[in-house]
Amino acid sequence: MPTGPATALVTGASRGIGRAVAGRLAASGVLVAALARTAAALADLARAHPDGRVVPLAADLRDVGATARAVAAARTACGGAPDLLVNNAGVFAVAPAHETDADAFAAVLDANLAAPFRLVRALLPEMRARGAGHVVTIGSVADRSVFPGNAAYAASKYGLRALHEVLRAECRGTGVRCTLVSPGPVDTPLWDSLDPDHTEGFTPRAAMLAADDVADAVLYVATRRPEVNVDELRLGRA
Repeated sequence: MPTGPATALVTGASRGIGRAVAGRLAASGVLVAALARTAAALADLARAHPDGRVVPLAADLRDVGATARAVAAARTACGGAPDLLVNNAGVFAVAPAHETDADAFAAVLDANLAAPFRLVRALLPEMRARGAGHVVTIGSVADRSVFPGNAAYAASKYGLRALHEVLRAECRGTGVRCTLVSPGPVDTPLWDSLDPDHTEGFTPRAAMLAADDVADAVLYVATRRPEVNVDELRLGRA
């Protein structure tokens, strides 16, 4: 690529949006540290890129120790903090607020908000010190709109949007870019247990975005000239 990252860390890379993003970046010549919980799926992703552009890292980002080890491994693979961090990993839970267990609520916030923060905290200082880097946050329509049953998920995604906005303000002028990629519903395995095609209030899968659409958006924002920051990119079906 004439411009863009040489190295990247993509979380939630074993399936759905994360897998599509990792694959698209690797196919574009980026060395991708692909992080997810499922080692077998990561190995399959790496086999799809036999040129060695995908380095699989199996870890549960809700585990602080595992996260630290994964960051260390990513640094080794990338020769330091990656040029691009794509915070994509997350969980989706649907339940009315009054039926949501407090521990379950906290677990969603930990996976969707605290874990991305821990990665930012680990990698952003080096990005700032060298005057270059890019933090891409994968948001959701739920980071700006509320839906019944989304107490935990919406809270986490609204928080993630706020984190992005703070990072954008703090990184302005440092050479580090921050982008929120905020898609509408995306057809991924996340929906398998919910059967949106037969559940009232959900978008049918045929009317959803594809994971590759989000991957295209990430590649787009990551390959703008270093002087250009795409603050936010929203995607929806036409």
